[in-house]
Amino acid sequence: MSPLGERSFASGSTATRIYEHLRNRIISMELEPDTTLSRIELAREYGVSQMPVREAMQRLEQDGLIRIYPQSKTIVARIDTLELQENQFLRIALEIEVARRLAEQRNEATVKQAGMIIKMQESILDDLSEIQLFNDLDRQFHSALFDGVGMKTLHQMILSKLGHLARCQRLELPLIGKRRDILNSHKAIVEAIHNGAPVKAVKAMRTHLTGTISRIESLRKAYPDYFV
Repeated sequence: MSPLGERSFASGSTATRIYEHLRNRIISMELEPDTTLSRIELAREYGVSQMPVREAMQRLEQDGLIRIYPQSKTIVARIDTLELQENQFLRIALEIEVARRLAEQRNEATVKQAGMIIKMQESILDDLSEIQLFNDLDRQFHSALFDGVGMKTLHQMILSKLGHLARCQRLELPLIGKRRDILNSHKAIVEAIHNGAPVKAVKAMRTHLTGTISRIESLRKAYPDYFV
């Protein structure tokens, strides 16, 4: 990986950019649970001082993605299923309300934007080398829905709480049929919004959001060293 010097962070603070980059590495499972993180080594890798790395790590700890043991070590946290379920409860409540409002408004601008994202997902559906892009488009899809009701900042807040779930989703993506299920769910949500059908939009969103959470125990058995 090439160094990301301080001048290369074109937007946002250096600490924020390092935080986002490290978070993506953790969520993508490039940095697996129990991986030791060295502030000194990361500062050298990113080509920055230790201060922004320290700030980034503090934010990652607040997200529950790393554990900092003062004067000892810092490691990537294992997936905490209890924390995952609590945050997912909040997510479901909010996203269902978003889907309902969009359907009541028959928000065609959002339908168009979400539809474009769906087409991009469909174009890479069977390409395993594009799993990360598929995952990024999934987040863009949900961000577009929140933006449609004027609450994009709220979506960013939810994302910061869903690191454990995001890692479970990343583990599932390579499985046969998983990406197709996501795509079909996205289509059902957008169709309900387009048709002005709040009840169907709520049902489609609930079905979509409960897929991974219902298979946590299977994932725990498949990856016992990744979970608390």
